[in-house]
Amino acid sequence: MSLKGKTLFISGGSRGIGFAIALRAARDGANITIAAKTAEPHPKLPGTIYSAAEEIEQAGGKALPVLCDIRDEAQVGEAVAKTVERFGGIDICVNNASAIQLTGTLETDMRRYDLMHQINTRGTFLVSKMCIPHLKLAKNPHILNLAPPLDMKAKWFKNHVAYTMAKFGMSMCTLGMSAEFAKDGIAVNSLWPFSTIDTAAVRNLLGGATVAAMSRSPDIMADAARAIFLRPAREATGNFYIDEEVLRAEGVTDFSAYAPGAADQLAGDFFVPDEVFANSPTKVRRIY
Repeated sequence: MSLKGKTLFISGGSRGIGFAIALRAARDGANITIAAKTAEPHPKLPGTIYSAAEEIEQAGGKALPVLCDIRDEAQVGEAVAKTVERFGGIDICVNNASAIQLTGTLETDMRRYDLMHQINTRGTFLVSKMCIPHLKLAKNPHILNLAPPLDMKAKWFKNHVAYTMAKFGMSMCTLGMSAEFAKDGIAVNSLWPFSTIDTAAVRNLLGGATVAAMSRSPDIMADAARAIFLRPAREATGNFYIDEEVLRAEGVTDFSAYAPGAADQLAGDFFVPDEVFANSPTKVRRIY
């Protein structure tokens, strides 16, 4: 089983986890639209839609880089239309684009509040809405939101309520749309990392090199996403998947390749429910 010939529409996939998912699908021979805002290189953040597309092609996939602000309905509609025109349809929608700011209520500027809600919650809703008519025509359609389990404990809200609300908005899209489109055979799931992932967000915003050294590579999320995409859509929907749990179910027992540079215990990611950590053979350091 592989993703050969499947078409993925990925928001914000020019770097990090979204790009890793794209690259893994490309190695199967998939078609991938990278819909993101990054057309010019950023001084602190690697990758543009064009460099991502080049690497996707080199990995064996077909790429369509589309400059797209997912807050803009017309731009999203155009990006989806270009994807269908180029590849003939859409099989998988990955809502990866996200904005983050871990500040308390009094420290959160309302423009930043609006940005997080427009990209995370509204963007996920909008991109899904635009892709769904095409997903209804696909053989094994999936929507995957990179969003956490809905663990409604105050500890996940108290230090950054604005961000948590925006991120849980993505999770609520999973909860609602999975039920709404079950009759159409569209799987709608969330995927979240067990440990922190070594991305630019971690290095620049969430602990720097110290936390990066306690993190796994984005490849674990990419491998878990691929495993989900290969599952029957009608049988695997409405789930809040954790990457390690997905891969353990696939028979993986050795996760060392995902954290070759980890000098110490892995850092557990935030939003991961206590029972997930308690039930895993992998022990983590709780830093959030």
